[in-house]
This record gives sequence, structure tokens and C-alpha cells, in this order.
Amino acid sequence: MHSDDSRDVVPAASPHWVLLRGLVREAGHWDDFLPVFAQAVAPRAMHTVVAPDLPGNGTRHAERSPATVPALMESVRERLRQGGVPPPYRLLGLSLGAMLCVDWARKHPHEVAGAVLVNTSLRPFSAFHERLQPRAWPLLARAMRPGQRDEDIERAVLALTSRDDFDGAARERIVAHWVELRRRHPVSRANALRQLLAAARYRAPQTPPPAPLLVVGTRGDRLVSPRCSVALARNWGTDFVQHPDAGHDLPLDDPRWLAEVVQAWAA
Repeated sequence: MHSDDSRDVVPAASPHWVLLRGLVREAGHWDDFLPVFAQAVAPRAMHTVVAPDLPGNGTRHAERSPATVPALMESVRERLRQGGVPPPYRLLGLSLGAMLCVDWARKHPHEVAGAVLVNTSLRPFSAFHERLQPRAWPLLARAMRPGQRDEDIERAVLALTSRDDFDGAARERIVAHWVELRRRHPVSRANALRQLLAAARYRAPQTPPPAPLLVVGTRGDRLVSPRCSVALARNWGTDFVQHPDAGHDLPLDDPRWLAEVVQAWAA
């Protein structure tokens, strides 16, 4: 379990890999995926896999989160430059993070050597009820109400975003870790709403960015319809793979599968 910002950088290959999480999640939520991914993409190289937080999340939870995907993307991009992590980059984004990858590759194609888009949903290729499935609406509404117990919220998030086939001890470890992150880096309701608004209104181009793209979907996603990744790959003509039963949080459910798929594609 990672306990400080050193979790954001582990060995990998050049160009730098940049990993971006989704709505109100932070670098700490990558958990065991970071070392698994680094080992898969570059077992003998010494470079960086960087997992920066979006403004409003994680170590940046005190900042105001922009309400647009381009502004979120530019903030992360500038933070990497200030931190001495220059382009070129390979990007891997989950959900909202994948939207940032798309915008980054479109606005700054010279910086992006490739992008992996995991369980994302984009206008105009998917309808609203597919981009956020109706079963998720009550949970999101409850999570944003004051007075909810942290443990209850995180258990509900786990049930919604994961296939949740962990044994009891593993499930308790995940929930306890997420509660710890929530308490250490609390995301305000205002920032959560701004990120939700950014995701809801982002509109992707009809044609794909020029960078090589891999779209990754999961058949067991209960947050975002699996049809969204299928539609995106079909409309853009990209490489596409689909996990047979993992949930929305594929890096949690099957980190080794995702790392190996990305390694094979990048190679």
C-alpha cells in the first residue's frame, strides 16, 4: 500500500507513461496496478510511469477543479512540465481520465506517442443513459449528500465499479484503503460536481486524434455501458480489446491482464 507521493513514480520505459484516473479518484486508487504495469511495460528499463492527480483530487484536493475537460487536461500537462517530466508521453486514462487523453492527443499531437482509453464514453458516439447508466444515479446522489459514512460510500462505489469477486479480507483492505484516501484527501462536493459536469458536456471530435489509440472495454461495467467503448472504437476505427467480465475499474479487477494487453499493443 502506498502512503505518500512516491507512489506516483515507478520504473518504466521512454517515452514517459502518464496514467490518469477518473471522477473524484486519485493516484492512490491505482493501488497495485502501478508496479504491475511498470514491470509489464519495461521490466529492465529505468524511466517513469507518472500518475498525476487531477486538480481537485488527491494531493490537489484543495484546488478548484475546472469544469471542462480541456482545462483539466492543461492543468495536468502544466504540472508535469513543472515537475520535470517532459514529453513525449504515452497516455493511459480511465473514464474521465481517458477524455483528458483524447483532448491532449488532439490539442498537442507532438507530445503524445499513443493513448490507451479504458472504459470511457464520449459524445457524440453514446447516449447519456449509456455514458452514465441509470443504476449509478442514486449512488451518485447519495454520495454527494452530507452525513454519509465514508465506509458506506466506498463500499457502494466498489460494488458499482468492480466485479467485486474479492475474498472478505481483500475487500476489507480495499475499502479501508479507499476510506483512508478519502479522509486524507477529501474531495469537495463542488469539485465532484464540476468534474461530473466536465465529463457530461465534453464532446469528442468526429475523427480520431492522430496518435495511435487503443480502446479497452469491459463487459461487466455497471457504471458506463460496455456499448460506449464498442461505439468509440467502431467510429474511430481504432484497435479494440474487451475484458470478458471485469467491472468499470479494470485496473483493480484485473491489473495484470490490462498491463499485458497494453504492453503487447505498445510493443
